[in-house]
Amino acid sequence: MMAVPFRIDMPHGSLAGDRREGSGTPLVLVHGFGGSRHDWEPLVTALPAELPLVAYDQRGFGESSGEAGVAFSHADDLLALLDAIEVGRADLCGMSLGGATALNFALNHPERVRRLVLISPLMVGWTWTDDWVERWKQIGRAARAGDIGTARELWWRHPLFGTTRAGPAAPLLRASIEAFHGRQWVQDDQRPELPEVDRLAELSVPTLLLTGTRDTEDFRLIADLIAAAGQDVTRIDHAGAGHLLNLETPGTIAGEIARFLQSEN
Repeated sequence: MMAVPFRIDMPHGSLAGDRREGSGTPLVLVHGFGGSRHDWEPLVTALPAELPLVAYDQRGFGESSGEAGVAFSHADDLLALLDAIEVGRADLCGMSLGGATALNFALNHPERVRRLVLISPLMVGWTWTDDWVERWKQIGRAARAGDIGTARELWWRHPLFGTTRAGPAAPLLRASIEAFHGRQWVQDDQRPELPEVDRLAELSVPTLLLTGTRDTEDFRLIADLIAAAGQDVTRIDHAGAGHLLNLETPGTIAGEIARFLQSEN
């Protein structure tokens, strides 16, 4: 069945997405920083055709909008989205920044989540390593100077994407980066949150954690913490893979996600 586009207006912004009807609990896909819902296309192609799906652009990314200077929460936006499309309980799949959104939502609203899939997730309130901070500052300086081309090139060359650059999905990554306007490198209006690491023991939703052994230090540590503290976490660590499993190994993780969503335990 073809996906149907939608747009939801909210105070100070709007969310754009696509919805595919099917049977059972819908799977909501939440993309990473700088990306859009289109980053999920290789995975969607490999998922069961009958699985109902919702893929949307987070506020300020892709075709979604946000008013500059107005503080917001991606998880609050997700709640507004589910309410607007009348989904009482969903399966969530978040990638990187989208993983932080999905995890934060699952901790705040566990009754609205049946199962949770985290792919190389970020975590709200994370304290980054010095190397990450320095690279981020370099990108931000270029963006604030109006040199978005250099900012995009620095992001493309980031160690986070080393394995993707070296593989067949490199053109998909390059296209996604080139499509990113870069405003969040200049100013990110996400509302400050307390560190999520202190809440991980509250994670009770059945969770599938998908990681790559060659991801960066920060994301490896985040995954280790989630796996250790969550109440019902199944981790699959993909040897030789990096951060963007949705682009590097979409067929493999599609099978893992489908089996997880269909399992009874």
